[in-house]
Amino acid sequence: MAETRIFARLKADHDRHRELLDKIDATHGDSDERRTLFEAFRVEVTAHAASEEMSLYATMLADPDLRDEAQHSVAEHKEIEDFLTELYEMDFASSGWLTRFRTMKDRYLHHIDEEEQEMFPAAEKDLSDARKKELIKIFEKEKPREKAKAAEEEPSSEHARD
Repeated sequence: MAETRIFARLKADHDRHRELLDKIDATHGDSDERRTLFEAFRVEVTAHAASEEMSLYATMLADPDLRDEAQHSVAEHKEIEDFLTELYEMDFASSGWLTRFRTMKDRYLHHIDEEEQEMFPAAEKDLSDARKKELIKIFEKEKPREKAKAAEEEPSSEHARD
């Protein structure tokens, strides 16, 4: 069976995220390049995760066969969000920033590899073609909204603890 658009779209985002992670990893100190790339990654990943949760994950959570994987991935999204907030608030010039970034990078790469190798194939098999078509529409509608929202909001650990 050919891969449906929703999974191809999510993988395309993941590929863009991998590219941004590698570019950030190659930066040095508190440079404009590091800040610009990190902000692009933060906004993109935040929007991607929210849109993915509203489309694919919402459907998977309603399916007993897919629920555990979706819950696991939602928890990983929260973990990545916490890393992004921490990095945003850190001194970009500190050696600790790059160390923490690389920890987040490893966790995120693990997350998207797990999605692509385990979760997407399971959902591809279990969801109807009609439902997959609905999911891509939801994702494509929500992602620009979520991207604008993520760009407007400044991450803060103060809000995360509310």
